Amino acid sequence: MLVMSVAVQADEDALPTRAAEAFAAHCFSPFMTAERAEEVLASTGARVDFYDLDPFSNAEPSPVTGRPATTGTDRRCEVAFDGDHAELAASAAIAGLEMEGIDTEAPIPDRYQPTEGTALLGARQLNPRRIAVVHVGTRPGPNGVETFMFVERLMPIAP
Repeated sequence: MLVMSVAVQADEDALPTRAAEAFAAHCFSPFMTAERAEEVLASTGARVDFYDLDPFSNAEPSPVTGRPATTGTDRRCEVAFDGDHAELAASAAIAGLEMEGIDTEAPIPDRYQPTEGTALLGARQLNPRRIAVVHVGTRPGPNGVETFMFVERLMPIAP
């Protein structure tokens, strides 16, 4: 019984790293789909919220299944997991942006404000008509404090 308890604890300790790395590797990709989110994000054990109303590829738009869609966005990719792992999550998010070559800063829209647990809040230009907002931090979750990481793609800016 003790061996089983130790194995469960080790798996729980690895979850933040797995979830943060999966977020970094997949959430910034324009080819991410709801099916892929289930496969690569939810399989880490993290809580996942994903929708893409205007896919880049020929994939079908995915429904909004978690929280309601954020006004003015057409895509969200979010993972959340128990505990305060904001520093790990912020580092992973920055690495994910760098891996995708998303480095042009953009002004953060007024509707995004830092919260008490914010570790990272920033906006990046995806192309001349689109920006994405990344927010990482901690908040109350279903089991106490949880770490969250999300990126939301805003609707295109009119030319």
